[in-house]
Amino acid sequence: MIRHKYVDWICAGAGIVAVILALLLMNGEKLGIAGAESDPPYASRLFDSGRVHRIDIRTEDWKEFTEQAAQEQYVPCTVEIDGEEFFQVGLRAKGNNSLHLSEDYGLSRYSLKLEFDQFLEGGNYYGLDKFSLDASFQDNSYMKTFLAYDMMTYMEVPAPMCSYVQVTVNGEEWGLFLAVEEPEEAFARRCFGRDYGQLYKPDYRSLEEENPDVALRYTGEEEDRYPGIFENAKFDTTEEDRERVIQALKVLDSGEKLETAVNVDEVLRYFAVQVFVMNWDSYVGHTGHNYFLYEEDGILSILPWDYNLAFGTYALGMSEPVRDASLLINWPFQTPAEGEIMQNRPLYHQLMQVEEYFADYRGYMEELVSGYFESGRFEKLLEQTEEMIAPYVKKDPTAYCSYADFEKAADTLERVCLLRAESIRGQIEGEIPATIRLRQENPGAGVDASSVNLEDLGDFQDLEYAREKQNQAVERIEKAGTRE
Repeated sequence: MIRHKYVDWICAGAGIVAVILALLLMNGEKLGIAGAESDPPYASRLFDSGRVHRIDIRTEDWKEFTEQAAQEQYVPCTVEIDGEEFFQVGLRAKGNNSLHLSEDYGLSRYSLKLEFDQFLEGGNYYGLDKFSLDASFQDNSYMKTFLAYDMMTYMEVPAPMCSYVQVTVNGEEWGLFLAVEEPEEAFARRCFGRDYGQLYKPDYRSLEEENPDVALRYTGEEEDRYPGIFENAKFDTTEEDRERVIQALKVLDSGEKLETAVNVDEVLRYFAVQVFVMNWDSYVGHTGHNYFLYEEDGILSILPWDYNLAFGTYALGMSEPVRDASLLINWPFQTPAEGEIMQNRPLYHQLMQVEEYFADYRGYMEELVSGYFESGRFEKLLEQTEEMIAPYVKKDPTAYCSYADFEKAADTLERVCLLRAESIRGQIEGEIPATIRLRQENPGAGVDASSVNLEDLGDFQDLEYAREKQNQAVERIEKAGTRE
């Protein structure tokens, strides 16, 4: 028999290909290769929310890192997640007001970002490029952000996954944090498929400016009129991408054929939750930011972000913060802000001018109240979550509050949510004023929340309380490193 002169090479090549395929099949999960119609591998690992995970951050000089955190510069570190090591991970502090207030108060516990491909090309955690560790700043319950994202997910709004983690630094206890999936490539792929669109995180330059682009107002065809959007793109954009966004804003401004520019159904569901949780550090509040804008084929969606100041606790920048719990818990769901603000928030205002969309919004608010709260789902989740995290809160060396404060905050959060649901039910049925005008005409109407102290959820005095023990934790980590 005559053998082909290349048969050995062909067989060898086929063998190599087979080995490569086998390795991919065995390690595909770690590389982030998920099967069709399945969640990414990281979803069932770090973001298994049924348990508290462990993360150890190993870096050379933690004290120096905390002292320079406000610069928001990435440093390399090794991260061990549930016993598995990842090297050359980018680490930096995150936040806006929380970051700068932490610096002002001399605190050391910052919210953090961990980026796996910052220093290592292609680096990832089972397909996840980046996640954050939320410090529960001004949230003594540790649960405001967790619950807000769960409510969004319940209402089928694309929201980041999250789970609780016990964080150590160089093997020393640092505290209980909330791991949150960052809305970037992995998030977009999970929520919108491999052919996902564009993602932006609009943000203001200064609260002293008008920031019409962050409010999603159309101000002309020129791209440079929208720096708050386009300078905060999560992915590289083309001229065509930016033109689609501007055209969508133009349609939104007109108030006509809104379904050609807005994912109406999803946006209405988002606003149902957003208004319920009384988050005024948001699109429907004074700042107008803290959201993600998603665009695909010229259609806009608004996605949730940042809820540590939700449930009526936003007071930053206010000379006289509103503390009246009855006023806030009964806040009208049909007009969630004064007319001047609402008219400058076209994504809400224009949709609510359409009778059909307004009816759908009321329907989604009723669905949230009945399905999430009146069904007992909320109380069960809150009880399970509090029980799960309580031992970790009790030993948290950098907590902003005492364990007794945590218990009080958890109880307060439950009462705030249930009273808010009761008020919204009354507003839907016409028993409680559902607009600011009607409330002004009936100032005493609504559920009685006078026994609720919203400051128990977290306030500025907690920052004073936390400084000394946070600095002690830093010193403990530094001494442990010196001993090694």
